[in-house]
Amino acid sequence: MTTDDIEIANIEIDLLLEAIYKRYGYDFRSYSRSSLERRLTQFLIDKQCGSYSEVINRLLRDRSFFYELITYFSISVTALFRDPFFYSALRDKVLPFLKTWPYFKIWHAGCATGEEAYSMAILLNDEQLLNRAMLYATDISQSALTIGKTGVYPLETIKMGSINYLKSGGSASLSHYYHANYGNAAIKPYLKKSITFSLHNLVTDKSFGEMQMIVCRNVLIYFNDQLKEQVLQLFWESLEYGGFLCLGDTESLMFSSVADKFITVDEHAKIYKKKI
Repeated sequence: MTTDDIEIANIEIDLLLEAIYKRYGYDFRSYSRSSLERRLTQFLIDKQCGSYSEVINRLLRDRSFFYELITYFSISVTALFRDPFFYSALRDKVLPFLKTWPYFKIWHAGCATGEEAYSMAILLNDEQLLNRAMLYATDISQSALTIGKTGVYPLETIKMGSINYLKSGGSASLSHYYHANYGNAAIKPYLKKSITFSLHNLVTDKSFGEMQMIVCRNVLIYFNDQLKEQVLQLFWESLEYGGFLCLGDTESLMFSSVADKFITVDEHAKIYKKKI
């Protein structure tokens, strides 16, 4: 691409993000630019659009086309018991504190298709805490949330999760928690009932309520520094004093404005506790 081509593309992307915000109220203007460009480029290829201007024209007039685009912005890298060391740290260092509350609320922010929320429900059930928990799973993508609500995943994916479940300290077989049929695995109904899936935009929406734990893993890496600060402040406001914040293994509170408002519980697992 020539210098002029790059300049024109940047202007078109700015106009595209502004059009999304003004037409639908979704604000992606503070997302990491490099991440957005990769996702938009893939969208252009998949939808056979010749330019960002063509995308703008279509999404302004076609709501369904916009919702197709938004699935490319939603973070969907997830799996059952992804990063077993994280769930092991929860068992050892967080659940003993949660047990001291008569009931507690956990918010999975940016839950994608729900695997991590179900992992949490299984973990709590293992520790006989599920009946005291209220789990909320939120995302900006309605299509991702629909998969989460359905709780049906490819069986091969679930089998991979079984290995991670055992590595995390699971005491039973993961097959205890799903029904297998025709190459798919359906999460058992009592686990699905334990989770409320809802639309929520971390960029524009407010607190989701006072929580004892917030899990937002590998989402902040897609935000610029200003938006990271905004979201981390939102999480601090949403946590009860003594509550826990869980980030992705490549994320950190270091250098953020809320860093001194948390105690590090486990640096490797990126688990923090709000100071009392």
